[in-house]
Amino acid sequence: MLVYGKNVALELLKNNKKIEKAILQYNLKDNTVKTLLENRKINIEYADKKELDRLAEGNHQGIILYISDYKYSELSTILEDEIIVILDHLEDPYNIGAIIRTCEAAGITGIIIPKDRSASINSTVMKTSVGAADNVKIVQVANINQTITKLKSCDFWIVGTDMKGTDYKKIDYNGKIALVIGKESSGMSRLTKENCDFIASIPMYGQINSLNASVSAGIMIYEVLKNKK
Repeated sequence: MLVYGKNVALELLKNNKKIEKAILQYNLKDNTVKTLLENRKINIEYADKKELDRLAEGNHQGIILYISDYKYSELSTILEDEIIVILDHLEDPYNIGAIIRTCEAAGITGIIIPKDRSASINSTVMKTSVGAADNVKIVQVANINQTITKLKSCDFWIVGTDMKGTDYKKIDYNGKIALVIGKESSGMSRLTKENCDFIASIPMYGQINSLNASVSAGIMIYEVLKNKK
């Protein structure tokens, strides 16, 4: 998998992530990444901007790194967490990356995504999360609802998000919480919604009746944290 951008590169280098190869743009002005790569004796190749544009899907800032494909964690590694975030078939890698970044900033290290009908942890997710995906445990599961059943058996309360629910500020977030963020276009699936213990709704005061999934996730994550503190 290739990743790109200065901040992602710096984060991966800071974490001593195994980097197979780097491609840097000729005459790269900022030598910080180059120096760190050289110190670790990582193979560096050089190319013009046109070639880097062809390889990367976004703003590469003259830096592309090749790393191994993302290694997902096992569900058992996050069952002792106080807060878990479940992404119910989100398809936009930018949303997933932004949510991962928010989770990492909030100290939440357990995230669950489904294997099917969902964006995986790819270059765009890594770029959007600014490398934060490397600092959390992301679990990829075959069935979200079977996973919810398992979480309930481990004393998690399942809090879903939907426009038709209880004001998110009026829900009790004591105990272990698994927060479910629904798909961008249609929200949580019917069965997932039925399996939730609570449905949280963020009031809308303008003419727009919904928020971007990553924005909703950010509001909910910090509400849960505020109540726990």
